[in-house]
Amino acid sequence: MTVNQYNESVDLYADGLYRFILKSFRDEDKAKDIIQDSFEKLWIRVEEVNYEKVKSYLFTTAYHTMIDLIRKEKRLTTIELVNTDNFSHIPQTPDLQEILHAAINKLPEIQRSLILLRDYEGYSYEEIGEITNLNESQVKVYIFRARAFLKNYIGSMEAVI
Repeated sequence: MTVNQYNESVDLYADGLYRFILKSFRDEDKAKDIIQDSFEKLWIRVEEVNYEKVKSYLFTTAYHTMIDLIRKEKRLTTIELVNTDNFSHIPQTPDLQEILHAAINKLPEIQRSLILLRDYEGYSYEEIGEITNLNESQVKVYIFRARAFLKNYIGSMEAVI
């Protein structure tokens, strides 16, 4: 890959990669760090990575970097219990997007990532399998289970509206 192709890759894929990581990780600063690390890793291997496969390489690298960071944080952080009784809350009807985000956030990490790759980013089952190191059957099963959970969680549109 040439330097111009690398720069073109940054222009083409940075936004989509950021959206994917941000939806999965929900922390803007850490999402930016993951994206920066992914592009740094691409730069280090710029001679080895085929330009036609750069999108898959970037999403795979970002996904694995995100998983590594999640595992690291689970080991380092302790959960503090907060007494929520002291907070005031004004009941508000959530909009459909908030309900969908809440439902997606309740999914297990692997299912959430697969749903985001398939439904938000438009990857095929085969491409998702390459990114996540799962076979195509596993990808389909996880996505089916995630969609079933989302359907049960959200319920009918009439109940939401």
